[in-house]
Amino acid sequence: MIVAAEGERERDAAVIVTPVGHGAYGTRDGEQPARWVERDRELAVLGDLARRTAAGHPGLVVVQGPDGFGRTSLLHTLAVHARRLGLRVLHTRADPNRRTLPLGTVRTLWRAMTADPLPDLAAPPRRPVPGEADRARAGVSHEALTEWHEAVRTTAARGPLLIAIDDVHEADPVSLRCLAYTARRLAGLPVLLALGRRDGDAWTPLDEAAMTQPLCRVVRPRPLTAPGVGRVARRLTGADPETRFQADCLAATGGNPLLVTGLVTALRERGLPLTGAGLDAAGDHDLPAFRECVIRLLRRQPPPTVRAAQAVAVLGDAADRETCAQLARADATTFARALSALDSLGLAHASSRTDGWSLTHPAVRNAVLADTPAGQRAALHGRAARLLHDGGAPASDIAEHLLRSRVTADQPWARAVLREAARKAMLDGAAARAVELLRRCVPDGAADARDPDLVAELGIAESRVDTAAGIRHLTAVLDRVSRPGLRFASLSALVGGLARTGQVDRAVTLLARHRSAMAGTAAGAASARLLEADMLMAATDNLDAYTELLNTESFHMDLPGDTPEARALLAWRAVISVCRMDHVPQALTAADTVIRMGGPTTDSTVTLAAAASVLLYGDRPHEADRAYRQLMDGTDAVRSQAYPTLLALGAAAGERLGALDEALRTTAKALRKTRIARATRYEALPLAVRLHTFLDQGDLTAATGLAAEMPDPRADDDWQWNELLCARGRLHLAQGEPRAALRDLTECGHRQRAWHRTNPAVSFWWYWAGRAHLAVGDRTAAVELGEWAVSLARPAGLPCALGTGLELLAEAADERDRLALLDEAESVLAPTRAALLLAGVRVLRGRALQRAGHIQAARTVLRKSWREAHSLGARALHAAAHQALLATGARPRRAVSGGSGALTRSEAQVARLAADGWSNTRIADALFVTRRTVEAHLTSVYRKLGLSSGRRELRRGLEPGTDAGSAEPPHPR
Repeated sequence: MIVAAEGERERDAAVIVTPVGHGAYGTRDGEQPARWVERDRELAVLGDLARRTAAGHPGLVVVQGPDGFGRTSLLHTLAVHARRLGLRVLHTRADPNRRTLPLGTVRTLWRAMTADPLPDLAAPPRRPVPGEADRARAGVSHEALTEWHEAVRTTAARGPLLIAIDDVHEADPVSLRCLAYTARRLAGLPVLLALGRRDGDAWTPLDEAAMTQPLCRVVRPRPLTAPGVGRVARRLTGADPETRFQADCLAATGGNPLLVTGLVTALRERGLPLTGAGLDAAGDHDLPAFRECVIRLLRRQPPPTVRAAQAVAVLGDAADRETCAQLARADATTFARALSALDSLGLAHASSRTDGWSLTHPAVRNAVLADTPAGQRAALHGRAARLLHDGGAPASDIAEHLLRSRVTADQPWARAVLREAARKAMLDGAAARAVELLRRCVPDGAADARDPDLVAELGIAESRVDTAAGIRHLTAVLDRVSRPGLRFASLSALVGGLARTGQVDRAVTLLARHRSAMAGTAAGAASARLLEADMLMAATDNLDAYTELLNTESFHMDLPGDTPEARALLAWRAVISVCRMDHVPQALTAADTVIRMGGPTTDSTVTLAAAASVLLYGDRPHEADRAYRQLMDGTDAVRSQAYPTLLALGAAAGERLGALDEALRTTAKALRKTRIARATRYEALPLAVRLHTFLDQGDLTAATGLAAEMPDPRADDDWQWNELLCARGRLHLAQGEPRAALRDLTECGHRQRAWHRTNPAVSFWWYWAGRAHLAVGDRTAAVELGEWAVSLARPAGLPCALGTGLELLAEAADERDRLALLDEAESVLAPTRAALLLAGVRVLRGRALQRAGHIQAARTVLRKSWREAHSLGARALHAAAHQALLATGARPRRAVSGGSGALTRSEAQVARLAADGWSNTRIADALFVTRRTVEAHLTSVYRKLGLSSGRRELRRGLEPGTDAGSAEPPHPR
């Protein structure tokens, strides 16, 4: 409607204004903050037209653009400016609800211009006029058209006039005829006709009349640029967004000012930063302000455009255009028009690599789906599943739609798709996903009526995520499974599930029954060994089961290791033995056998990882590091559920060698998809190694921040959390809180003993507990821990644990005994490649030498540890060495990067190959360089590593202890 200012009719005032929408000054919600951004050109055109009309000239302007680009704001600004210039203003907006009413749009304008009654459009014309038949289709007579125009002309005679109509594409046909009639007859009238029109709507008689007039000006609001997005964000938040955010926000909104305003507002309300990372995370949050903007835009679009948006949202990123059209039930032409409309709105865009389409941001997709009724959404997913199935799409893609639809798995095609997708999920280590898929095929209570093979597949998947349900299903169908391979997999999963839940007696009974049934055959012996290995592995998830097996099972390691099954059992017997300090030399020999005779193509990742862990816990971190590296080159390692733990063990080996940067990169890789606060036992070990590494580097800020995010490791008694307790206790010690450290470290020690992990090389909790005891003045307790570690490490040949234990004893000893203990610790650690441990011992020994008056010897030792700590990136240790050097009267210069960390990538690559025994000619051929280039690289390597005897010392010089881990390239294939 039109609202006149108070007393306006009596004064014949100049302005009649229609408020539009709910925003300030008649703007729609969300447009105000962006209204004046990058609109100078448009405002200049409109202002010039208003001034010309005020001077007595006619004008015609069409403000045309997609919804959300500011048509309403521009028309309102024009009205305000015209009012200031003395123009009479008639301003309204076409209402789609009045589209079927003749004169529904111009009726109020007409009444504002004249007090005469409006013509009765239902009455027949008094006399025929040319063109009457065409006008009859619009339901308007020539007499009505002339009366309308006469009202405009009469009003203009009293003074310049602005007629502004927003959303004219929604006007009724009669109003459009009236406006077209006047548009052709503006000459000589001081009238400015301003029309707001949406892009993409059907051509109307008004468009035909207006666009063909010479005086018509078309104003098209442009999308915001990246700097324009930044200006909007600055106005809304008062902060300057980063450059990447501006570009990403532009891509997510198409520069639509309404969407930009809504998105920035939503991020501010959510407390998300205006950064690229903050925008990336926005898709995981509910953004009401942005959702409402998207929904408002869509609800103003024609039905085909809405259906196209729903189809693209349901099918997801880079959805095939033809499939989308079929899902939207639209022909090619209609769908192309709808996609063009979505593109212009900033809601969708075409893929740069395919013919597919995507919505511009996950938050847009969330909004579209949220506005689609649940029943309609489920129906769309069901149709999408069938369309994709018929088009030969991957089963995993189809299954996602089936889970969101109401299609029943009783349909053979749907059941086949779900089973195939579940098999792939199991190969990818996504057991929970496989369970979700297969449970759709086997509803609760329907297992007895289903195919036993199908139920077995579900039970195998459940054994990893819902062990009780897996045991129930596998027990029910084990004897009825038809395929031998699936039957053995079911038995293995059942034995493992029983061990995991503490039902060791049942697991052992099944194993014995299998041995009896398969007695006398090579295949039977091999499968029995594999079952036993699976049982041992599963038992490590349950303390009671683990303890029971330790007391009942044999752990002899005299197996030949000539088959994958024998190697699996050998590896697990060895890792359990080395953890509890039982026959450590034999366990190390067994691990060597598994690694030498096995490989990623014949043995499982878990088997090889167990063998590498024996080397790590047997205090041979350099060999463990090599084994883990070889294992990570395996093609299927990433598919294992224990992949984060595998990465963490490799990082732990590197950390013990001093490859701190490499350890951080590896643990970051292990945790890349993890929310730290929701970490599970599979992420506990990566977190522990990462926390230890931060402390090794002296980065207390990073360590404190990580610990603040972590869950409480005491809440779960799985062994993986033990090391996290140790790392947290060490952090408390670094923070000057020794009593808090003792609580965590003592608890770690109790839990390690409960798990029979009594090997001092498994975890160095005892060392940090001893340091904490010293910090509170309890030397006796520190000595007890040091003597315990030394008494176990010395006969077992664990050099790193022995050297660390001697260091702890030295710290607790009197001054007269300290130097001898540190001398022995250095001599024990020197042959190893544990560079970080060795550098720490040398700092303590240098201090002891200085206190004993051996100044020159102290300087020599301290300079060596000073350089080593710097090359390792151990800032805290380097600072301690620096202070100790100053105490001797030395004046150390600035450290210069040396060691393998100083090698270029090409030098490191050549050095690694040479260390592996490759000749210069072979290296040159593999790297596509000349032999002279190889020789030059090696000369530089020898100089940087300080090697005097060339290749004979090269392998040791490249060990991670000299930071080689950060520079190590992959071998060329």
